[in-house]
Amino acid sequence: MRILSTALVVVITLSGAAMVQANDISKADDIIVAQTQSGFQRWVKSFRAVALKNGVTARTYDRAFRGVKLNARVVKLDRKQAEFSREIWDYLDTATSPKRVKNGKAMLVKYKKTLARIEQKYGVDREVVLAVWGLESSYGKNMGDINIIEALATLAYDGRREKFGRQQLLEALRIIQRGDITPDRMMGSWAGAMGHTQFIPTSYQAFAQDFDGDGKRNVWDPRDPSDALASTANYFKKSGWTKNQPWGVEVKLPKDFYYGNASLKVKATPARWNELGLRLIRGGKIPNHGKGSVFLPAGSDGPAFIVFKNFQVIKRYNNANSYAMAVGHLADRIKGGGYFAQEWPRGPGALKLDEKLEVQKLLNRAGYDLGEPDGIIGPKTIDAVTAIQVSWGQQPSGKADQEFLKVLRKKAY
Repeated sequence: MRILSTALVVVITLSGAAMVQANDISKADDIIVAQTQSGFQRWVKSFRAVALKNGVTARTYDRAFRGVKLNARVVKLDRKQAEFSREIWDYLDTATSPKRVKNGKAMLVKYKKTLARIEQKYGVDREVVLAVWGLESSYGKNMGDINIIEALATLAYDGRREKFGRQQLLEALRIIQRGDITPDRMMGSWAGAMGHTQFIPTSYQAFAQDFDGDGKRNVWDPRDPSDALASTANYFKKSGWTKNQPWGVEVKLPKDFYYGNASLKVKATPARWNELGLRLIRGGKIPNHGKGSVFLPAGSDGPAFIVFKNFQVIKRYNNANSYAMAVGHLADRIKGGGYFAQEWPRGPGALKLDEKLEVQKLLNRAGYDLGEPDGIIGPKTIDAVTAIQVSWGQQPSGKADQEFLKVLRKKAY
């Protein structure tokens, strides 16, 4: 049994106080939700008339809303302030972790025939479809556990996202009415995203496919993801995907590069970029994949890329540069590609991904059960770092950096 230092006891005491405060807030939210349940039920009755005017049958509505209540968890998650944004390299370390790449390669083999048929029909590279699946639900492991009707009705009633909630709720009811899914099996995230690749109802209605031919567009089926994967491929096809065109290529900028040209709004042919002195990071001219833009996600000190049309197509699925990079890079890794050649400007003492994995492996050997190393320095890893620093007689920082790894290696765990 390890003895905690006074400093650590203080940390734990403060954490406990924070926990009590958080629990008080949680209880207050629960009381508020309980007090508004009656108002929510009145809203459900009034919205019934709206749904019926929009083509939803009384039978569908009543069946879908059986047992539905105002969901306190949805209210809390919707009102929760956004988390502190991570640096692009930390986000990519998580999104394209070795475990996610390994699982993606396994799925590439497991669903080889299905993915080949999807790629042939929709013209979207199979690795890209897999990458979306991996990012959205960890290949079907985390599809969400909240009833979609309850989630969307809560959002529509609560007010902050009323327009979105009402629109998505009507479409969700139409999906049930069509017979694609029963209300009790229509599960997903608190914000209404559903299935293996997390479609909101309007996107589902626009792009969902019955790929297995059973008459239902079942993007939830835990045993067969083919409808969901085909639906994602169809989304990209309808958004203008160009088969075999990379999302981007890593490049080296010339010393006299004009950084005003480093903008997604500035597009030029590869021939023009070559004329300006840009080259592939490992040498050679930039191939002709159509017009592209210079993209510097971490500024001039980090990797540089030329991104093409498919980069923007991925952003139609999720309008974030980091997400488009994650999908593209994960797809490349699943295909057998490597890491970026240029290092990210992580700052002094920061660990690279392979070093984060090493920290976790060494902590496992030291008796701290972190499970399979994934390179994500989350609460469990931080707790282990803190505990082992205490066992060393150090003031615990809980920080896994170069200095910590250096000591960890010397201990020869």
